[in-house]
Amino acid sequence: MKISYNWLNNYLNLNLSIEDIATTLTDIGLEVEGITELESIKGGLKGVVIGEVLTKTPHPNADRLSITTVNIGEDATLQIICGAHNINVGQKVPVATIGTTIYKKEESFKIKKGKIRGEYSLGMVCSEDELGIGNNHDGIMILDNNAQIGQTGKEYFKIESDTVFEIGLTPNRSDAMGHIGVARDLLTVLNYRGHNLKICKPSVKNFKTTKTKNYISVKVNHSDLCPRYSSLSISDIVVSESPQWIKNKLIAIGLNPINNVVDITNFVLHETGQPIHAFDISKIANNEVIVSKLDSKTKFTALDMSELDIYPEDLMINNAINPMCIAGVFGGNESSVSEKTTDIFLESAYFNPVSIRKTAKRLSLNTDASFRYERGCDPNITIYALKRAALLITEICGGNVTSEINDLYPQPIAHFPVELSYKKMDSLIGESINRTDVISIIKDLEIDIKESSNDGLSLLIPPFRSDVKREVDVIEEILRIYGFNKVKIPLKLNTIISNNDNNNEKIRNSISDLLANNGFHETINNSLTKANNTLLISELDVNQNIELLNPLSKDLNVMRQSLLFNGLENISYNINRNNKDIKFYEFGKTYHKTKKENIENKHLQILVSGRINTESWNTKNLQVDFYFIKKHVENILKRLAIIKFKSSDDIALGMSYSLTYSCNNNRLVSFGKVNTSLCNKFGIKTDVFMADFNWDFILKIIADNKMQFKEISKFPGIRRDLSLLIDKSITFDDLQKIASNAETKILKSVDLFDVYEGKELSKEKKSYSLAFTFEDSSKTLTDNYVDKIMNKLIQSFLQKAGAKIR
Repeated sequence: MKISYNWLNNYLNLNLSIEDIATTLTDIGLEVEGITELESIKGGLKGVVIGEVLTKTPHPNADRLSITTVNIGEDATLQIICGAHNINVGQKVPVATIGTTIYKKEESFKIKKGKIRGEYSLGMVCSEDELGIGNNHDGIMILDNNAQIGQTGKEYFKIESDTVFEIGLTPNRSDAMGHIGVARDLLTVLNYRGHNLKICKPSVKNFKTTKTKNYISVKVNHSDLCPRYSSLSISDIVVSESPQWIKNKLIAIGLNPINNVVDITNFVLHETGQPIHAFDISKIANNEVIVSKLDSKTKFTALDMSELDIYPEDLMINNAINPMCIAGVFGGNESSVSEKTTDIFLESAYFNPVSIRKTAKRLSLNTDASFRYERGCDPNITIYALKRAALLITEICGGNVTSEINDLYPQPIAHFPVELSYKKMDSLIGESINRTDVISIIKDLEIDIKESSNDGLSLLIPPFRSDVKREVDVIEEILRIYGFNKVKIPLKLNTIISNNDNNNEKIRNSISDLLANNGFHETINNSLTKANNTLLISELDVNQNIELLNPLSKDLNVMRQSLLFNGLENISYNINRNNKDIKFYEFGKTYHKTKKENIENKHLQILVSGRINTESWNTKNLQVDFYFIKKHVENILKRLAIIKFKSSDDIALGMSYSLTYSCNNNRLVSFGKVNTSLCNKFGIKTDVFMADFNWDFILKIIADNKMQFKEISKFPGIRRDLSLLIDKSITFDDLQKIASNAETKILKSVDLFDVYEGKELSKEKKSYSLAFTFEDSSKTLTDNYVDKIMNKLIQSFLQKAGAKIR
């Protein structure tokens, strides 16, 4: 939202620098995101002065040029070559002196001393379009004879300079959606700092109605959607260009002037925060205005000539035959004010914010009116804004108010009662604020004080402060004016230190550190996705999609059932930007709808693709594979102290082959190769491997675990190697289980270090070379003792796996 410094000064006498105002606004919650210096004419006509043409003679070397001498109020006159047909002696003209920059539409050029056909020219006599004052370029601009020679162009043309603050207005601050609202906040904080300011709010005491004419009957069919509708009629106006002061105000905040009536409604909106809409009375059928919904879907032509689909749930402003305006959002073309308009009907209403928000969002319309209505306007300001607009229109456009104000307000919105306890305020803020200052702040914020005591205040919150409903909200209002930065930081910090080693956030951070230290990057994706993504994986059920009632876009219309879609989009995005070596992880939730309830599940997903290591002269160009992701899966489980689990060859979601680790009949993690056809749908041509952890279950079993520590063994371990010829159906996991069942005391690990399948072996056989590590924490192992255990292991492999020793 843009706020003009000059405009603010209409209501407050601000004796502060621009930087101080910006800092103050930010301190009180109206964060200034940018400051722009503006001039009503680009360049401010710097270097342009008023001159008088003293002489004019033909140019000796050009038929269409003249040599003139111009007096600009200095000792020496200027010789200027001019090609304008209408320049003559005695005229007062605008002169751009040497060094002046002329801005002509989108182009600019600097006036320099130069020769034109052999004669010196020391400036330029300007036309309207060269100065940016108008569009006339047929000859130079001839000024009034009373113009003062030597006067600057800025002074003569009353060029206005302004500073515009770009405020990042939060949705809860509906009270600051106009210049008067911002001025109220500034007055409050400046008065607290010792100033003695008052808001010079424009008076509407001169409002009056003349003879009754053009009576418009108004009917509101949905008072819940339109609690208040105020209106009046103005007759015999002349629609034309606005005066310069209004145009300057609107241009400063980024609006294009249209005509005097529309410009005044925009001016009042940005002054008070209350939208005003004008209808051409000649286009109101039967002189009836009906505020209601439509019975069926209808096409509507908006002000910008766009065709919009209006649904039965949208509130409309209608005449006896057709809809004229989308209530609180956008006007219609057929009832708009034009140069032919002589009589207008003015609307100043309060609409239900939720209704306006839904309509504006569905139509993808974000207008100045909807911006304010959907945040909650002041229902008690409609009459003031209506009178303010009517007075400006009759002053600038002529005409008279020819109807009484018709105010439909069946159930007035009352002030909201809040009790403020000084004790609670001091406790929350951390220090005591002078009670006189508290009362002054509350009064300047226009909050009514019903009762006052030594213990606190009984307050009535006006409806325009829709964000202040509780005692803590009032305390926050006081604190933001008092100053958050003024609250002293205590020297002592009281806190409770948790002794829970199984803190969920701590566990998550531990695994994040592990993955990040191994070259993984964390991704954070939106929980919303396309409904069509569900169809890409056959295991997902479309009926379990949780759909959004008001999706932000077609690509974000359901809650995701899997993290895989976002992960593949991340990989595709990176590969398309030549980042082909991928190691991603994401902590996130999936969402499923059942007949009874909606379910959220926590997951940890790991995705890898491309090379294991970055390209280098001293590393091998190895690609990630199943065993690469398996290693990281087991490292994570090991870090979580989960060492007892079972494995199975289940085909997991979206994978062509995978392995699943489970514990107590619950899935811990599934990992494997992502289905190639699924990757292709995301434009990925390389292999992708994924691991999906059931994070909810992992947190549960970790919470049940008891942390155990033991001393590192003082005695060395012994390694033995063994090569076995086995059937291809036998897995390494099978061999691990056989070894563990045969010896559990001193066998610490079983590792596979070589696999052979070749011509020397039959097609049904393979050779595994295993490494066994033995260790006893109470004594040094002897070779004889370890040999006995190895013999025991060999017998187990021969009997249970049908192995042969190589």
